[in-house]
Parts: sequence; C-alpha cells; structure tokens
Amino acid sequence: MNTVAKKLFLIVASSALLLAGCKKKPIRPDPGATVIGPAGGGASNLGTTDVTAVADPNSGLQQRPDGVTETEDMIMGLFKPVFFDLDKSNIKESERSKVQDAINYLKDHPTYRLRFEGHCDWRGTAEYNLGLGDRRAAAVKKYATSLGLAADKSEPLSKGSLEAVKNGDEATMAKDRRVEIIVLKK
Repeated sequence: MNTVAKKLFLIVASSALLLAGCKKKPIRPDPGATVIGPAGGGASNLGTTDVTAVADPNSGLQQRPDGVTETEDMIMGLFKPVFFDLDKSNIKESERSKVQDAINYLKDHPTYRLRFEGHCDWRGTAEYNLGLGDRRAAAVKKYATSLGLAADKSEPLSKGSLEAVKNGDEATMAKDRRVEIIVLKK
C-alpha cells in the first residue's frame, strides 16, 4: 500500500506542476483598435505617401518582373530557361533566342557575366546526369560565344538532377531538362 500511495502522490504532484506551468493565451485586440483598422489598408490609414510616387527615377532602382530574384551577387529568373529534349544537349532552334536575349542584356550591362546552369530530370544515375547537365551548359556557352559573347563573360555549371522532381510526370520532367541563365554581378 505504501508504494501505491507514493505513486499516487507522484502523479498528483506532477499534474499540479504541469498545470501551474501552462500560460494563458494572450487576448487578441479588436481589429478596430489596431493601426491597420477593420478595413485593412495598413499604412494608407496613417496618411503616408505611396513609395512609388516619390521614388527618384535616377535612383537606379528597377521594378523586377514576378519570379525574378536579385541578390547582391546575382539575378536569377530574368531570362527564360533553355529547354532540351530527353538525353540531348543540342540547342533547339526554338530555344536559341533566349540565349540572344541574355547576350543583348550584357551589352547594356558590360560589367556583368552569365552562368549557364545545366539541369536534368530525375532519370539516370547521378554521374550521368551531372555529365549531361555539363554538356547542356557547355553547349549554351559555346552557342553564346558563337554569337559574340567573350569566353570570359560566361561560365558553365552542372547541377545534374540535384533539383529535379523525383518520379515526376512527363510535363514536369520536360521542365527539369533545362539550362538556367543567371546573371552574375561580380
């Protein structure tokens, strides 16, 4: 009986400690009492000015389209990827204008360079896909060089199937067979 009483005491004591440690949820304020207010709108209720209306056109800031990511070192998504057929590394005629667009961009930004990232779908071994991604990136670099891009203004890089969707359907795999054109700022 003594051990049963000890166990009962331990259960009651631990329950009391757990309940004492629980905090009450904070009371949320009424939306009408907040800065945003009941209708939303945020800063517009505070009487601030629209930032785009006061931006200096000579400030160097540019509006980027959706899907474009810009960091201090690079711009990704500015150009459409160059797509390839299954197990192929030759650039289709319909994809060549994408490379020309990137070269034209560099003419306006002579300090920038390009990185051509070769990608593959999930099928094949990792080694094979790295090699195929390398051949795709090198083919785009070679084509860009033939269009007049200086060889030191671009670099190929193979990602193989590292970013591919595993067990994807045919439409998804077709999107994985590509070379991404990335602008390098440094």
